[in-house]
Amino acid sequence: MIDILLKIIDSFYFIFKGILPLKTYRYAVCGGGNLVLDTVLYFICFHFIFCKEDVDLGVIVLSSHIASLFFVFPITFLIGFLLNRYIVFSTSQLSVTSQLLRYLTVGIITLLISYCSMKLLVDILLLYPTPSRILTTVITVLFSYIMQNKFSFK
Repeated sequence: MIDILLKIIDSFYFIFKGILPLKTYRYAVCGGGNLVLDTVLYFICFHFIFCKEDVDLGVIVLSSHIASLFFVFPITFLIGFLLNRYIVFSTSQLSVTSQLLRYLTVGIITLLISYCSMKLLVDILLLYPTPSRILTTVITVLFSYIMQNKFSFK
């Protein structure tokens, strides 16, 4: 499966060869695919699962845009880790456990950045949730790439 994904991803590298190193290209493709998945899942959760209504968990009530954020996170976290581990940073010498713990640390930080950004954009600035999520993701992708490259999979 990994070899098939690498062949598909790398078959388009010739277009970007003069612009991006292979590792950055692979990160962009894997991250871009995961970003599309994240956005689609977020949209589905917000509009169809939580139906734009608050979610009462008994102890706390989450707005639908925040509930959607937390619902989607574990799915895209796992897929993102696997893609980064086996496609992008496959030459890393760190153990899987170390990588996963470091990736989780970065993931939690990006989730907190996403949470704060969404609260600011949607609840304070009154912007629509899906575009706010996309803008938030752009910010977290830049942070995440630097951290994954220098910390999680160094």
